[in-house]
Amino acid sequence: MISITLPSKIEKRLREECERKGVSDEELILEALSEFLNIDPETKAEAHIALSEKYAREMDEFLERGDYVQASEKAWGAASQILKAVASKRGEELKSHGELHKFVSKLREETGDQEIRRLWQVATSLHQNFYENWLPEEIVRESIEDVRRFVEKLREWCR
Repeated sequence: MISITLPSKIEKRLREECERKGVSDEELILEALSEFLNIDPETKAEAHIALSEKYAREMDEFLERGDYVQASEKAWGAASQILKAVASKRGEELKSHGELHKFVSKLREETGDQEIRRLWQVATSLHQNFYENWLPEEIVRESIEDVRRFVEKLREWCR
């Protein structure tokens, strides 16, 4: 792990770009470094898997503290990162919410697994909950279990 200190103007600009793209600072930095360093798809997949695992751990920590809004967002992060890992394994790169949704559709068509779409939609509702905080605790908890299922299922495809 590398830790860097950024001047406040760069940090502010990084946060603005993350907000604009709807990604975490880690994901934006990974994207930039991957492009700059010409990282191979297998290494990108490994990085996305590691981020998915990190977000899943953070999801559990927020859930334990009763912070359902943050747990919702970390669940979304875990799901989106594992989806990006599967895409990377195939030499594809997903850079927008629309591309994530289209890739889920593609996976469902290829596999015939209808559960993929449903589980993805659950993760998407948790992402929305981060912004709107409208889901009750029990639905967040149940939805997080669905996201765990999604991540486990897609994790198998990364082997």
